Amino acid sequence: MLWRRECPENWTPYASRYDRITTDFTAQICHRSSVFVLYVPPKSEDSVRANVRAEVDGEVMARELHKLTNLQITKTTKPGLLSDGGGLYLRISGAETVSRRWVFLFRRPSDGKRCEIGLGGLNAVPLAKARKKASGLRTQVADGIDPLAIKQAERRIPTFGELADDLIRQLEPTWRNDKHKAQWTMTMREYAKPLRSKPVDAIETSDVLNVLQPIWQTKPETAARVRGRIEKVLDSAKVKGFRRGENPAAWRGHLALVLPKRPALSRGHHQRMPIDDVPEFMAKLREREGIACRCLEFAILTAARSGEALGALWAEIDLDAKVWTLPPHRMKPGREHRVPLSARSIEILKEMAQLRDGDFVFPGMRRGKSLSNMALEMVLRRMRIDDATVHGFRSCFRDWTGNRTLYPRELAEHALSHTIGDKAEQAYRRDTAVERRRPLMEAWANFCRSHDAGVIVFPVLRSSQPSA
Repeated sequence: MLWRRECPENWTPYASRYDRITTDFTAQICHRSSVFVLYVPPKSEDSVRANVRAEVDGEVMARELHKLTNLQITKTTKPGLLSDGGGLYLRISGAETVSRRWVFLFRRPSDGKRCEIGLGGLNAVPLAKARKKASGLRTQVADGIDPLAIKQAERRIPTFGELADDLIRQLEPTWRNDKHKAQWTMTMREYAKPLRSKPVDAIETSDVLNVLQPIWQTKPETAARVRGRIEKVLDSAKVKGFRRGENPAAWRGHLALVLPKRPALSRGHHQRMPIDDVPEFMAKLREREGIACRCLEFAILTAARSGEALGALWAEIDLDAKVWTLPPHRMKPGREHRVPLSARSIEILKEMAQLRDGDFVFPGMRRGKSLSNMALEMVLRRMRIDDATVHGFRSCFRDWTGNRTLYPRELAEHALSHTIGDKAEQAYRRDTAVERRRPLMEAWANFCRSHDAGVIVFPVLRSSQPSA
C-alpha cells in the first residue's frame, strides 16, 4: 500500500475493509487501476499507520492460531506437545494410559523468563474453552501482567513451617509412639528453622544447603534425617500443587553431587558395658533412689528397649501371673510380646505401685505423662558411665546368654523380641512359651545381683514344661 498526504487528481475514493480505520480520522482510501492510496492528513498519519499495522499483525496472528482440530487432539497418542498457536499447547504424556492436559506457555513480562500455566485436562476443558482461556492470558501478557503471579496470589502458598506441621499431624497416627512425633517436631523446628517462614514454592537448593552444611560432618546421622524430612515436606507441597519442578532436597543426582561424603554412621553398634562389669553397676544402681533409676533397672532386667520400659502401663502388668504383656503397637516388630518377670522385677513393680499416680508404671514429672526419653541416659551420666548406653544393655544380655549360658539362641532372640529369619526359626519362636523363658530371665536377674560374673549357667531341665 502506498502512503500519500493527498489524494491524487483523477483518483477515485474506494470503500475497503479499512473503512473502519478511517472513520476516526480525516483519511480516505483512493484507487486507480490496481493501485490503492491512503490519503492521511499530517496530524492523523502516525495514528492510522499504527492501526493499519495492528490490523496486519492481527491478520498474521489469526493465521497462527487455531491450528488444532478436535480429531487431532483425541486421536494423537504420541507423547509431546501439540501447538494450537499463540502459546496454547496440549501436553500428551503416558504410555499405557494417555494423559492430555492443556498448558499455556509465555514469557514473563518482568524478565522474559519462560513460564507455564496449566489450564486443566482435556476431559474437563474442551478445545473451545482452552482457546478462550488462552486468549485471556495472552491479553494479560500483552498488558505487561504476569498471569502466573496472579494465579499464585489467588491461591495462598503456605510456608514450609505450616506444611511441615500439617505433615506431622497427618503422619502421627502411623507412628507407634510419641518418640517419632517428638523427633520430627524437633528437627523441623530447630534444624529446619531457616526454612519455616519461607513459602514452599520459594525454597531452592541453596536454602536446603544452608540448613544441612553446618551439621553435615559433625552430626551426620541427624543431617541425613533432616534432609529426608525436608524432602518429604517438599514432596507433599508438590502433590498439593504448591510447587513445581524437581525437589531441591533430593539426594540422588542432586545433593549427592555437591555435599561431601559423610562420616560412617555408627548404627547397630551401641556402646555396651563389659559383661563382667554389669553386676557391680547393678548393685550401685539399686542403691540409688528415683523413678528413673527403677525404670532403668527394670529395663535391664527385662531386656526391654528403653521406649518399652518408659511407656509401661499398669494395664500391661499381671502381678499374679508375673507377666508383662506389651501390645503390638508398642513393639518395634509390630507384634505382641510377653515378658516373664523375675523376682527382682516384681519387687520393682510393687515399689512403684506404692507411688502409683495414673496409668504409667514409671510416671514423669507432668501428671499423665511418662518419663522423658532422656531420663535413663541422665541416670548413666550421673553415675559417670560414659562408655555405655541404655540400649547397650540388651547387647549385654545377648552376649551373656550366648557366652555364659547354655540356653538356646532362639530363646534369647525371642526374649529380645527379635524377628527370627527363616521359617523354621519363626515356628520355634511361635512355640516358645512364656514359661520356657522364665528360668532364663530369672538367671539373668541373678547374674545382675551376683559377683560371680564368670559362672556358666545351665538350663534347668524339667520333666514337663508348663504352657503359656
